[in-house]
Amino acid sequence: MEQARKGDWVQVRQTVLTPEGRAPQVPDDTKKTPLLLWVKGFAQSDGKIGDDITVETMTGRKVTGELCAIDPRYVHDFGDFVPEFLKVDVQLKKLMKGEVAR
Repeated sequence: MEQARKGDWVQVRQTVLTPEGRAPQVPDDTKKTPLLLWVKGFAQSDGKIGDDITVETMTGRKVTGELCAIDPRYVHDFGDFVPEFLKVDVQLKKLMKGEVAR
């Protein structure tokens, strides 16, 4: 099992709301799942994946949660491809070059 050492960059997961604590007006599929928070920061103690540890974030906030990643990746993108955006991009570039009549 992976081991984090004090000072390592890690990610913890914390349950903010259990399914029972969800607001009554949320959709049914949402009501069935907990509301989770993931926070990255520096481990304040040693711990193994699954252990509860405290991290200190880059802003100095202290958060306790279940250790879920050591040296976590930054994973993000801009979503699925939207063909209309490509067409608009091409048209806009032509317009800016003066190639398209207004």
